[in-house]
Amino acid sequence: MPSSTSPDQGDDQESCILKFSDLDLKDTSLINPNSSLKAELDVNTKKKFSFAKKKAFALFVKTKEVPTPSFEYKEKWWKCCHQLFTDQTSIHRHVATQHADEICHQTAAVLKQLAVTLNTSKSLKSADKKNPLIEYLTRNHEVSTWLPDTSCFSPDELTSGQGSDEGEVLLYYCYCDLEDPHWICAWQTALCQRLHLTGKVRIATEGINGTVGGSKLATRLYVEVMLSCPLFKDYLCKDDFKASKGGAFCFPELRVGVFEEIVPMGISPNKISYKKPGIHLSPGEFHTEVGKFLSQANQEQSDTILLDCRNFYESKIGRFQGCLAPDIRKFSYFPSYVDKNLELFREKRVLMYCTGGIRCERGSAYLKAKGVCKEVFQLKGGIHKYLEEFPNGFYKGKLFVFDDRYALSYNSDVMSGRSAKA
Repeated sequence: MPSSTSPDQGDDQESCILKFSDLDLKDTSLINPNSSLKAELDVNTKKKFSFAKKKAFALFVKTKEVPTPSFEYKEKWWKCCHQLFTDQTSIHRHVATQHADEICHQTAAVLKQLAVTLNTSKSLKSADKKNPLIEYLTRNHEVSTWLPDTSCFSPDELTSGQGSDEGEVLLYYCYCDLEDPHWICAWQTALCQRLHLTGKVRIATEGINGTVGGSKLATRLYVEVMLSCPLFKDYLCKDDFKASKGGAFCFPELRVGVFEEIVPMGISPNKISYKKPGIHLSPGEFHTEVGKFLSQANQEQSDTILLDCRNFYESKIGRFQGCLAPDIRKFSYFPSYVDKNLELFREKRVLMYCTGGIRCERGSAYLKAKGVCKEVFQLKGGIHKYLEEFPNGFYKGKLFVFDDRYALSYNSDVMSGRSAKA
């Protein structure tokens, strides 16, 4: 059965099903989860150690939240040890260095509660083997009409050809208002299971963000269903799906979940909406703009900034020539980076890019909302689409991907240095 947690691009507080009220944090009988703790856990629980530590950290940080002034776009600040923290980077650093013992204790508590939850789940499964998501779908007869008819295909046909040369990984997103994301979550779970797809699908009231892998037959059927779905057919087109070699083996499982944001920037969509992004440039238009920028004798004095809004470990292995690459660990740190470097963007034309385009949608909206840039542009379809048209263009190195493939190669370039940081 697939997990109901989300894709991975951040340690999201909302993805944790446990709350502090569920945990007995004063239970002194709990051992500290140091190196010996992990060794003492059974095999199944040991796999959850990293999960528990991340969630304990996120829950601890959440208890330190305080309201922000009304003029701030950010929804929250944090107060801890009589200090006020206005960005995630600083509060995370503070907690990691000053509250390690508390995090250890809470990790043990999360593990304890998780073990109880897993045991309860196993008991329920043995008593009733029905899948609750499938039961949910059967109560909603319309969902069955959204699932493809696969009766003419054998399971072998749907799962065959999933090797690196024959299978496929799809990357896509669609920003649109969804009234019932939980229903979409159930439908997506059933759809991917029927097609034997693995991967990560993230759903919110603002849209859907997915990366799924399987046979080419399965991914073709998936695209057909998405394009014919009444909720998405007016927003999605075939070109919105970025395909690359891969398959179901690229992901350990199928994870489908409902969240506040389809890509975790850490700011409510009610504050910064996808409906006010930068100007979209096709790969050809973006290529022309980058060419103009690189042809300038003194790029540092240019009125244009080529901005990579991915994480530092992504830009380290591949990036556009002459780009500015923020030294951030995850996208939820991007707003803080912008806030600290507003003067850098004042009266500048900003050319933004990311892997598939999704981070630029709200990242550009956030930058525009600051009111300091002359213009903000973004690469439509991201690096994926650019490399399809210009494999030997201005992007050098590999393209980092969030699955077991780690990176994709479109050219023979290898990055030897580091991009400009700020």
